[in-house]
Amino acid sequence: MKHTAARTRRAVLRATTHPHTGSRGPGRGGRGARAWARANRAVLHLTTRVQEGLQEAARRPDRGDISTTTVIIWVAAVTGAVLIAGTIAVVIAKYNDQLSGL
Repeated sequence: MKHTAARTRRAVLRATTHPHTGSRGPGRGGRGARAWARANRAVLHLTTRVQEGLQEAARRPDRGDISTTTVIIWVAAVTGAVLIAGTIAVVIAKYNDQLSGL
């Protein structure tokens, strides 16, 4: 069965509506009804966003791909930064006694 935003919305509304209390949620008072409504809106918003994202990914399958060159550049930059920081730490540890008198 294919999921759509409308089908999900109907399922959420059906699960959160109690027949004896109208649209207030399953046997809840006013505050509980607002919480159920807020949760319902959050679920609807989330499912709509997921559906839109899936449709966008199906429409543009190359979206989000990064090139090999970009990965190589990032790895080199991070490795260089780690090497520089490590060298500074080693030099400071080695000459710590001489630096403390400054």
